[in-house]
Amino acid sequence: MTKHKETGIKGEQIAENFLLRKGYTILERNWRFGKKEIDIIAETNGLLIFIEVKTRATTYFGYPEDAVSVSKQDFMKLSAEAYIAEHVQFSEVRFDVISIIFVNDIVKEILHIEDAFY
Repeated sequence: MTKHKETGIKGEQIAENFLLRKGYTILERNWRFGKKEIDIIAETNGLLIFIEVKTRATTYFGYPEDAVSVSKQDFMKLSAEAYIAEHVQFSEVRFDVISIIFVNDIVKEILHIEDAFY
């Protein structure tokens, strides 16, 4: 497994634990729609949340959250429609980004950007 992939997997686990400590319920992890995936789908207080997790070991190439492109946002919106069609109990949706920076397996920063885009 590549270092990049390992970093992403660790970041998703850190994000999941972070959300659980905040009282979120994790509904899905790595939910696939077509050839792409949503990192985490969670729920809190009846609100359905689609979460993109970006993890970096350095900010040399920019902050993790800056890597959530417009095409990724569009894909997440399309995926949300498909997910909601199968889970009609949810009427409110939010799109979040969790940005994680960790160095030598030590978390330096977790930034949870709620309602990051629509």
